[in-house]
Amino acid sequence: MATAAEIEERLRGVTEPLVLCAHSHVPRAIEFGDGRLVVNPGSVGLPAYRQSVPAPHVMEAGTRHSRYAIVERRGGRWTAELIALDYDWQQAAAQARSFGWEEWARVLETGRA
Repeated sequence: MATAAEIEERLRGVTEPLVLCAHSHVPRAIEFGDGRLVVNPGSVGLPAYRQSVPAPHVMEAGTRHSRYAIVERRGGRWTAELIALDYDWQQAAAQARSFGWEEWARVLETGRA
């Protein structure tokens, strides 16, 4: 996971007050001193994964919950509320297994890759 300093470097030249991100599957919100807010809500349906490109890596939310964010502008600045919801992950895992996706089923049951 990128550090705040790495994120700030990647955003050099970006002046928008709100930046929405995805793909890490890890919920996170970082507010910088200049008021910019960077939000990654997490994953609605797959809390972890393994991937070999561009380099081997694993991303894990560490929980089975479905994730999303509510982003609002309040008092002239952006705020984010990160939400974690229970859902029937056993049913979702059973459906993944019915398609032959054992790895996805395990991820849905554990939140780990």
